[in-house]
Amino acid sequence: MKSLKVLSPCGILGYGFPDSSFAAGLNDRPDAIVVDAGSTDAGPHKLGAKTAIVSRMAAKKDLKRIILGGWELKIPVIIGSAGGSGGKSHVEWTLDIIEEILRENPTVRPKTAIIWADIPNEEILTKLSQGKVKALDATVLPLDAQILQETTGVVAQMGVEPILKVLSQGADLIVCGRAYDPAPLAAVGVNAGFDPALSYHLGKVLECGALCCNPGTTKDCMMGVLYEDCFEVYPCDSKRKCTTLSVAAHTFYEKDHPYLLHGPGIEMDLSHCTFTQIGENRVRVQGSCMEATDPYWIKLEGARKVAYRTFVVAGVRDPLLISKIEEVEDLVRQSVVEQYQDIDESLYTINFLNYGKNGVMGALEPNDQAGHELCVVFEVLANTQDLASSLCSSVRSTFMHYGYEGRKSTAGNLAFPFAPSDVNFGAVYEFSVYHLMEIEDPSALFPSQWWEKGGR
Repeated sequence: MKSLKVLSPCGILGYGFPDSSFAAGLNDRPDAIVVDAGSTDAGPHKLGAKTAIVSRMAAKKDLKRIILGGWELKIPVIIGSAGGSGGKSHVEWTLDIIEEILRENPTVRPKTAIIWADIPNEEILTKLSQGKVKALDATVLPLDAQILQETTGVVAQMGVEPILKVLSQGADLIVCGRAYDPAPLAAVGVNAGFDPALSYHLGKVLECGALCCNPGTTKDCMMGVLYEDCFEVYPCDSKRKCTTLSVAAHTFYEKDHPYLLHGPGIEMDLSHCTFTQIGENRVRVQGSCMEATDPYWIKLEGARKVAYRTFVVAGVRDPLLISKIEEVEDLVRQSVVEQYQDIDESLYTINFLNYGKNGVMGALEPNDQAGHELCVVFEVLANTQDLASSLCSSVRSTFMHYGYEGRKSTAGNLAFPFAPSDVNFGAVYEFSVYHLMEIEDPSALFPSQWWEKGGR
């Protein structure tokens, strides 16, 4: 093949995309449709609670169009990190939706492969004993058998190798568990014989849909074209434009180094890349480099339940209270602690977030000047939901009527936009596994199987 086209419908499956853009993409005759469905951007909750990032309705709407579009053109469709976190429950949730779509469209019978990404605790413990597991950063707890037992399940980011296996066997539809975001896109190019570095870099640019455009969005379609010595990208919507700046900027998206990018068994070096404008809305990229790493590392992800949360959202408008908001919050916290002296303080935490002052960056905020009003979010984390709710209720009532120095009115200090004001959130999760693990075979821990329901 002298060129290969890959259609990326959107940034995450379920985010949506215009019918007109997708139709334009299909009319452009792509060789594959690939969509990323997952992320850890929203934190550990979806992984730990085994819930999806998007609604079933949204996922089905996108899946139906993508599966029918791929079937119409007789091209493979690949879904990466199915269900959001790519664990067994997330993949099965996605398969249930696909089964429903295929029942409603009985003439559509794709040869469907599943690639699992769940890693057994025994495998991790063995690697731990061999010194082949390391934390990604110093904030991650040391991993041991107890933490793994408390973790609801561990997934790992697969590279291209497991996907190449089922592509070579003629899969029409591939549902991947947790995958390194660019890998499903890169696998299409590598499978067709194109340069792996260019394939991975293209995957990096396309994984978020049209976010590399002006105006950028994850809710629109992008086309990528691989050639022997370069790749080109352009939007499927004429209202969007790819520029050298927008594509180069997205190359640096979500990276801790300007031009080095690590993935399963690879390290990309993008320091020699060039970005060239080709026409009004199309950019050509050349010079992508990549090396295989030895050893081959995969990233492990797992979450465990650590508490229960109740929170309140309230507005503050009094300039006097705003000027001493942290002081009053500390006094409110102290008052509630004294009220519940019979409860061990290690069983709960009271937090305040002041949006309009430093609610986003906290102590890192360089501009500590408050506006004329604040949105105050306070939460209580506790070892049971009942305790969290009881303490949060006391925090609310104490804060509501707290008599800070200089206050003239005896009315409430807080304005509540919702009733009831107290929201019982439920379980709170943290990343208990956020580590790298050395492996020998890139496919061994990512078993694939053919799915018979609705397929051929």
